Amino acid sequence: MELTRRELLATFLGAPAALAAGCSPPVQSLPLEGAIVGASAAIGHRLRDGVRPTPAADRWQNVGVVIVGGGIAGLATAWRLRRAGFQDFVVLELEPRAGGTSRGDSLGGIPCPWGAHYVPAPLKENGALVALLDEMGVLEGRDGEGEPVVAEQFLCRDPQERLFFAGEWHEGLYPHEGESEADRRDWTAFQAEISKWVAWRDAHGRRAFTIPVASCSDDADVTALDRISMADWLAGKNLTSSRLRWLADYSCRDDFGLTVEQTSAWAGLFYFASRVRTPWAEPQSLITWPEGNGRIVDHLSEPLGGVLRSGWAVSELVPKAGDEPGVDVVAVSHDGSDALGFHTRQAVFCAPHYLASHLIRGFGEVRGNAAREFQYGSWMVANLLLRDRPRESGFPLAWDNVLYESPSLGYVSATHQQGIDRGPAVFTYYYPVCDDDPRAGRARLAGLSWNECAEIVLSDLSRAHPDIRGLVTRLDVMHWGHAMIRPRPGFVWSAARLGETQPFGPIRFANTDLSGVALFEEAFYHGVRAAEDILRERGIAFDTLL
Repeated sequence: MELTRRELLATFLGAPAALAAGCSPPVQSLPLEGAIVGASAAIGHRLRDGVRPTPAADRWQNVGVVIVGGGIAGLATAWRLRRAGFQDFVVLELEPRAGGTSRGDSLGGIPCPWGAHYVPAPLKENGALVALLDEMGVLEGRDGEGEPVVAEQFLCRDPQERLFFAGEWHEGLYPHEGESEADRRDWTAFQAEISKWVAWRDAHGRRAFTIPVASCSDDADVTALDRISMADWLAGKNLTSSRLRWLADYSCRDDFGLTVEQTSAWAGLFYFASRVRTPWAEPQSLITWPEGNGRIVDHLSEPLGGVLRSGWAVSELVPKAGDEPGVDVVAVSHDGSDALGFHTRQAVFCAPHYLASHLIRGFGEVRGNAAREFQYGSWMVANLLLRDRPRESGFPLAWDNVLYESPSLGYVSATHQQGIDRGPAVFTYYYPVCDDDPRAGRARLAGLSWNECAEIVLSDLSRAHPDIRGLVTRLDVMHWGHAMIRPRPGFVWSAARLGETQPFGPIRFANTDLSGVALFEEAFYHGVRAAEDILRERGIAFDTLL
């Protein structure tokens, strides 16, 4: 059904945007270049629905390990195996390019992200990530306490964040302008609560919240937070400030694609406490590049050469019966015209976990009920090429630019980290689809045309930049249908989530879904974990990074 412009904006941006739209004709064609550019849902849906090609006899080969999925978890698995000197593997990736939601791109010659666009500086305990960043030349040593020191050129350039609030841009994300005494009391009380959790340690010396999630305490006082929502936690602490609630809601939408009412309180507090080293300290500094985490994707994928098979979608994994463990893996080319087969001793499933029931023979019958507990949110990401910067009111353009009255997350400026403050730019716009029913949200997103997506993006940004329509020369859109796992109440510390980390015969699992939160660091951790498990099983000597 064709929506009027007012109906479209009411659905995706809310009533105020719809009222501002005035009359409600159908959405008009926009005088812009642009397209919806992936992800490759069509071939994925065919495989989900049971397409099972059979490779010809001469299209089979033997390989030591098959890595299913070339996102961060799959690339991390390959990185860790290579680091230990093990080369007998292949990485199969559905998309024409590896990286998943971390991959970058270039628009008008300007590097830009298509998803994840930063990594918080890791604490020293996160040995695997420290090793990777050291290898990339991001670190320049350790401080007196042994914490890694990030080279200045990789730290997010100032100004880092700003908020469009009450008709003007303001520095930072919390709206202090015009706050009441009650707002200030709640803000201070909230910071005290976060600092309490930063200082907290269990009987084994573990933090309540840290990265990776596998290092977090499983003490009952901590896991109980997973049984309520972040909204309920705020209410229970009598933190009623609308400004604080907005910040909590923005943070949940930012990291989890969920509202404050939909997010587990454990996950909400994890957002604020896991990246802080000591009580009352600032969060860890952010590491970023113009193309976001695409820089890391390139570092991990370029050395792989031909063992990274992009454009090959795994259609089935068949664990072998009998005394010799192993698995047969079948992959189909992106256009469906060819099929390959691999006989392997071990496989690492790094694709989104919900696909395990569709692709692994026998998995659904044994573990399908647990896998169905994994729910995913969808996102729309748009890259806008501007011929010049829009006019500003208030605090100047920052790296992260957030709109207070929008369901979107605003945009990051891809040229900011390059120190280019004038002329052409790329703004990367993020919109999480937060429907209570994630399937309905995916369908709603998938039903949008490019023209409708562009109208949503431009109408939203016009609140802060009235002249933006005249500056944009191209607008490309990415629909991420299963962008991130949803840490709703009761999931993060559920038996379903914890049990799914276990292998299924010769198949190991490594993806960020297994942590219950969709972060680069979690995907990287699980890839390294799976690789080190394989190295141990094969009797290969190595020094653990975990």
